Amino acid sequence: MELPTYENILPLASGYIQAFAQDDDEVAAAHTFEIVSLPVTGDRRDLLRQLADKDAYLYTFSCYIWNMKLVRWLLKELRALRPDAHYLLGGPQVMNHAATYLSDGAENVYVCNGEGERTSLEFIRQLGAEKPDMHQVPGLSFWSAGELVTTEAAPRIQNLMDIPSPFLNGVFDGHEFSFAIMETNRGCPFRCTFCYWGAATNSKVNKFEEERIKSELKWVSEHGYNALMIADANWGLSPRDIALSEYIVECSEENGYPLIVHMAAAKNRPERMAEITEIFVRGGLMVSQPISLQTVNESTLEMVDRKNIREETYIGLQRLLREKRISSYVEMIWPLPGETLTSFKEGLTRLCRSYADTIIVYPQLFLHNTPMYAQREALGIVTAEAASDVSEAEVVLGTKWVTEEDCYEGYWVNHALYTLYNMRALFVLSGYLDATGTLSYGDLFAEMARYFRSRPDSQVCQFFIQSTKDLGNYDLLNTGKTAHMVLSSHREEFDRLLADFVAEQDWWADPMARQAFEMDLLTRAYIYREPVRTPDYEFTEVTLLGQPDGKGYLVEVSAELLRLLVGREMLEADDQGAERVTLHIDHRGRQKMPYQRQRSLEHNANYCQGMVLRSREILPTLQVASTEALSSVA
Repeated sequence: MELPTYENILPLASGYIQAFAQDDDEVAAAHTFEIVSLPVTGDRRDLLRQLADKDAYLYTFSCYIWNMKLVRWLLKELRALRPDAHYLLGGPQVMNHAATYLSDGAENVYVCNGEGERTSLEFIRQLGAEKPDMHQVPGLSFWSAGELVTTEAAPRIQNLMDIPSPFLNGVFDGHEFSFAIMETNRGCPFRCTFCYWGAATNSKVNKFEEERIKSELKWVSEHGYNALMIADANWGLSPRDIALSEYIVECSEENGYPLIVHMAAAKNRPERMAEITEIFVRGGLMVSQPISLQTVNESTLEMVDRKNIREETYIGLQRLLREKRISSYVEMIWPLPGETLTSFKEGLTRLCRSYADTIIVYPQLFLHNTPMYAQREALGIVTAEAASDVSEAEVVLGTKWVTEEDCYEGYWVNHALYTLYNMRALFVLSGYLDATGTLSYGDLFAEMARYFRSRPDSQVCQFFIQSTKDLGNYDLLNTGKTAHMVLSSHREEFDRLLADFVAEQDWWADPMARQAFEMDLLTRAYIYREPVRTPDYEFTEVTLLGQPDGKGYLVEVSAELLRLLVGREMLEADDQGAERVTLHIDHRGRQKMPYQRQRSLEHNANYCQGMVLRSREILPTLQVASTEALSSVA
């Protein structure tokens, strides 16, 4: 049983376990297997009925922070309905934590510690034996005669080709999934103390053979999967990843799929990652290059045992990506040990000054089995569990360097960063204020954060207030919902909120600040494919030339504002000394989808989150046009 956060995700972990078990002739002859994969957002009573109706002898569950409360509920209810069945729990949330998840002493519930293939196979063999002896199963925890037993760990699978391919041997045939997940290797050579990637951090990277990977990629393409997630810890770490990326494009060109690629980029191969991302972009796939910095604070990097690429390398990489018009996003974590509220805001300011496309700040989760998990007292870590009936997310709310009040302030600063910078609500204005020394990015975000909290009359701000209080901001869908509201469903409300905020500021007396704000209102992205609407605002600095044409605006601006837009890299132009310039703002975008009203909010929020990461797909294009050329554009 897999319970992913989104719909239609291929259950890779279950597929590997089934393929490995069925490769054993005796097990294959004596057992049948069925994978059930349903999103955590589904009706839990319906989930329970479906599982109970299977009347299985063995139920297995993949356990993660995002589904663990739901798993525990299902397990309790299912055991009452099917008391003679056996239940095997695996995944990073339960491994090495049997004392927590087997606390009631039940002898028909087990925990797998480590990779699941070998443990699951031997477990199934023992269940079918005349006299089962679970002490013979490696990497297993269970209750026996009133004692909690944990057997010796199973060795990591060194030759990944020992695992048959669930793609190629029919495990996934007949299922209707649209989001494929694939591994080309296992392991991570780094030891970031906040991470527990695949139970194999600070370890050798083992690889699947290239021909098998290509066969699996071809299968994914031929079976019409819209999206592909490359589930390696560091895609781009190996030189062969360039050729594999080219092969993904070949498959897409031949079969029309996949359309979207997601990846966790190699931390120390920025040039190779830029090459890989460009391959995907040239091939017409929707993609964005992740840049995993997590922090730019040197003392924090040392504490979490991490080395980032040099800042000058990062700035050069950003410049290269912008020149090639490739979307990218920087990943940050708040609050890591050693980080203060001041250093966090300063770090955001540095990233904005480097013209990062998008900056994603993840609340720090206190994850089981990470090195940091054993350092709670030494680091002064304070946590709270997110308000959820499905997830078990333990969110860090304080460290020796950050009080709980500071932590929440950082979350509010992130709300401002996400809307003002990532979604371009005050992109031109923030750049102007920072460049003139009027107000830094970080200080502007802090001011906006305070204003958000003062406006509970706004539904957008009410959403911020509630999600921050419930710690729902740990969930990526939360940022997708923010994008949906700010750029679509509550767009006019957010326009008014912005106008009210700027009008209260001392710097509003600056005519250039007013010009920049009016341009921000007109260049705020539309995240769905929909007609452009004129903001309900009295423009005094920028002249709108007629009504929008459904795709954009014709506007007359000052040469001074034109130079600011050129400086913000929003267009290339030469004012040639003109006092006023006419611009065409085109909001068509490249790969936008219409709002799917028949689908759930979660489905649309998932789309919105992805589009913010691929911001260049939705941002408008600006061009200087002569009067004669405008009639054909408008």
